[in-house]
Amino acid sequence: MSSVSSETPDNTPAPVRFDTKIAVLLREDLEPWQRLNVTAFLVSGLGPAVPEVMGEPYEDADGVGYLSMFRQPVLVFEGTKETLTAAHGKALSRALPRALFTSDLFATGNDRDNRAAVRAVPTADLDLVGLAVYGPRNAVDKVVKGARMHH
Repeated sequence: MSSVSSETPDNTPAPVRFDTKIAVLLREDLEPWQRLNVTAFLVSGLGPAVPEVMGEPYEDADGVGYLSMFRQPVLVFEGTKETLTAAHGKALSRALPRALFTSDLFATGNDRDNRAAVRAVPTADLDLVGLAVYGPRNAVDKVVKGARMHH
């Protein structure tokens, strides 16, 4: 089980605290539209790769169904190019599930070209503008250390 919940002394449900974390780290010099676009692309990779991050499908009072979403919050951070490079190295060394977005992807228009653009660059030379990671809270905290919450 990846979440902890219990009753408080007055028998109200305690807040759910997850022992895992989903974090997105964005390079601080991105334009607002780029931040949104990069975040959306990055988190789209987590659900298929790590099914336990997904909650149950939604349904409104009229019985209209909606897609499942993450079962826990996504925390968004920002940092310098150097912070992203360090975070990438930490995510790799901890073998955490991760997604990346490089500056080259702003010039492509489809999945095939995106993958080719990443494949063309050695790991150490990737020009990272975004990184998403998932894993135990303490491991993800170490990956994003030095970054600040996005505002």
